[in-house]
Order: sequence, then structure tokens, then C-alpha cells
Amino acid sequence: MTNLKSNETDYRKIPRDQLNPNIPQGRGMVKWAPFATLPEQFEAIQQYLIDQNKIDRPILSDDQLNELNIQLHQALHTNTFVHIEYYNAGWLEQITLKIKNIDMLQMYLEGYPKQNDNIVKLSLLDITKISQEYER
Repeated sequence: MTNLKSNETDYRKIPRDQLNPNIPQGRGMVKWAPFATLPEQFEAIQQYLIDQNKIDRPILSDDQLNELNIQLHQALHTNTFVHIEYYNAGWLEQITLKIKNIDMLQMYLEGYPKQNDNIVKLSLLDITKISQEYER
């Protein structure tokens, strides 16, 4: 073994034959093993990370609610598809529906999604935005 005369500190740039073979390798991935032995804690932390991005239910003004009501009834009478944005368990989701029925007493609407013929029920309180679907 030759003595290293340069002041190089990056071991990756030093040839292997000049490195000391007695340097220990370290623990590698073993250092993470204790964390992986607690799957319940790991799952809880993952759920906290997901929950951080959730939002509260949007609060709409009376004018916005009135406009949504007009758009819903117009879509019902014209029998056209509409894009509906709605609140669902902390997330805003979107669906394209053809409205079948609006129940103002129970506060929900029924409609057929564009993809299939299953009836979908949405709470009127969860709807945040409605826009007309335009044919392409």
C-alpha cells in the first residue's frame, strides 16, 4: 500500500488499493429495522400525512347556492350532462352526470354517470360547483 500524498477527502475518488481495508462498513439498512417493526405506528404516520392534505367542507354564499339550484334545475329539464364538483370526506371530487331527480326534502340528487347506467346519489349540501358539459 502506498501512502496517499494528495489531500483528497472524497473516498470515491481515491483508488481502492489505496484505501484502508479495515474500515468498518456500518449498519447499512439495519438502522431502519426498529422503525419497521412497528407497523401500527407506521400506518398511523402514513394516515396523518394523508389527512394533512384534506380540506374542510366549503361554505357557499346564498348567491352561490341560488346559482347552483338554477343550474341543477336547468340541467334536469334539458336532460343534459353536467360536470359536478362535490365535497367527499375531505376531498373535492368531480363527476359528470345526467340528472334524474332532485329531492329537496331529503336534500339529494340522483343521476346517471356518463360512464355507466348505475344511479348515483349526491347530497345537495356537498355540491360546490356545476358546469355544463359541451359536446366535442
